[in-house]
Amino acid sequence: MPVKKVGWRDLAKGVRYMVPPLLDIQRGNLLRLAGLRPASKQSIGKVIEYWARRTPHNIALRFEDQQWTYAQFNAWANRLAACWAEQGVGPGDTVAIMMENRPEALACVAATVKLGAIAGMLNHNQSGEVLEHSIQLVTPRLLVVSAECAAALATTCFTPVASAPNTAQPAPSICYLWHGGDQGEPAPPGWLDLDEYAARQSQANPPGTGRVRAEQPCFSIFTSGTTGLPKASVMTHYRWLAAMAGVGGMTLGIRRKDVFYCCLPLYHNNALTVAWGSVLSMGASLALDRKFSASQFWERVRHYDATVFCYIGELLRYLLNVKPCPTDRQHRIRLITGNGLRPEIWDQFEQRFGIHRIYEFYGASESNIGFINLFGVSQTAGFTPLPFAIVEFDNDTETPRRNHNGFMQRIPRGGIGLLISEVTPRRPFDGYTDPAAGEKKLLRDVFKKGDCWFNSGDLVRDQGMHHIQFVDRVGDTFRWKGENVAAGEVEGAIAQHPDIDHGVVYGVSIPGCDGRAGMAAVTLSPGVTLNGPGLAQHLNRLLPAYAVPLFLRIRDHQETTGTFKYRKVELKQQGFAPDQVAEPVYVLLDSQRGYQPLTAELARQIQQGEIRL
Repeated sequence: MPVKKVGWRDLAKGVRYMVPPLLDIQRGNLLRLAGLRPASKQSIGKVIEYWARRTPHNIALRFEDQQWTYAQFNAWANRLAACWAEQGVGPGDTVAIMMENRPEALACVAATVKLGAIAGMLNHNQSGEVLEHSIQLVTPRLLVVSAECAAALATTCFTPVASAPNTAQPAPSICYLWHGGDQGEPAPPGWLDLDEYAARQSQANPPGTGRVRAEQPCFSIFTSGTTGLPKASVMTHYRWLAAMAGVGGMTLGIRRKDVFYCCLPLYHNNALTVAWGSVLSMGASLALDRKFSASQFWERVRHYDATVFCYIGELLRYLLNVKPCPTDRQHRIRLITGNGLRPEIWDQFEQRFGIHRIYEFYGASESNIGFINLFGVSQTAGFTPLPFAIVEFDNDTETPRRNHNGFMQRIPRGGIGLLISEVTPRRPFDGYTDPAAGEKKLLRDVFKKGDCWFNSGDLVRDQGMHHIQFVDRVGDTFRWKGENVAAGEVEGAIAQHPDIDHGVVYGVSIPGCDGRAGMAAVTLSPGVTLNGPGLAQHLNRLLPAYAVPLFLRIRDHQETTGTFKYRKVELKQQGFAPDQVAEPVYVLLDSQRGYQPLTAELARQIQQGEIRL
């Protein structure tokens, strides 16, 4: 696929995206944030109270066949906040929340931030050591759990009743709150029933909400843990409010009557900040669903009569993989926003579903910079007015290159390098709950002595005009035959083959060879068998020879995180040897013959250098 560069003509065409329908937008609340500073007494709780006061009867939240007005949602959050306060929760304390997507989860978040406390958004897909590690990272004062997550919590030491002899017990200061889930399961011994407890509380606004400052933390958002145990990144009210105003209000042009559909997990910032923040920017409605379903997605969109939705990772590719039907364009979606839309399927998605306003963005929970497709240019992660740099990167050492003076060097337009952004008082790096983990993300003495820059850990392409295109995570780019191979670009080429449903690309070591050879774990489309010569021909046509994967692994399905990121660590560790891989493995020894089964003997010859690749 040709490299997409951005020029003045693209910006001129996109000016219309920057002029939202002013008559439909009530800017009053956004104007109040124009002078936002870290020390400002502005917070998420104040925004909720603003809409509850100004538009009390507008719908704030919809879930399945239920709905809550802004007045009702604010009162609900206040009752929960009173519960928290009665248990001693105050500014800076953490309330850990472990629920699937449900309205109670969002109400618990709102209650927490109203007190100046921090919502620790636990991943309900975790269990055992990983979940225990996550809870320990945030040291919660309260732990709020819904019945559907009880089994996962029982695999940790965090339970008010010992589940087994010699099981370590958590700190006695933790208060355990129980939500009965869909079936209203009664609270087990040692737990407080959330609904019963809240029903006895006042629905008045907490007096402390007005004292919460923008610089205070509001959420702990966990990394996906694709390369190890999760880290808890810190989100402040300041960054959340800036995203609310900049993305939802000024960029997307969210309207009061919009219904924003979200089926992404609330423990992820795409849901908690992008979706909910966009809704609160204009007092619109959030339509929350339990989880993403490719087969039911458009039916759910129509159920809520949604006008906007957010996406992440492979979600849009999953929608494209569903067989086309006449109702593909029977919806009222006018714009979508998210990240991870690969360039090779951008136009296909836009045309099939008739959605022409795609606000792709780039950002991370811990990052102090963001990009968004403000001008409506295709195949870009977007534009930012903030200063940033893309510097030369050494894929062998996985570190940015420095010149003879010890400083980093910017790459030319069109080049690929490491994205970094300067850390300043107005653009701080909020870091993680673990200070040591935060320090590892900082680069010092980058262009001059004493400066400090945030290391995004992402390789991007400089498209010009302050636009970037995401290429890969550091570590997903490997070197072979003296050339850098971006796994994401190879995955894009694989995805264009009609027989391939999903494909994951990574590098594997071969004894006696420098660098790492490309390997792809692919899932074939239903009813399809591998056409080794055809796939090799397809990839050789789209990719340079050094980037074509040498090994192929056929999988029934791909393992992903809760936010659709592929798990590659185990795949890299297993490599290509048939005795390490339970699934069929193929090798490309001859472009004409294509991919052929990798036998134990062939693997032995490759590992011992008898066959040179």
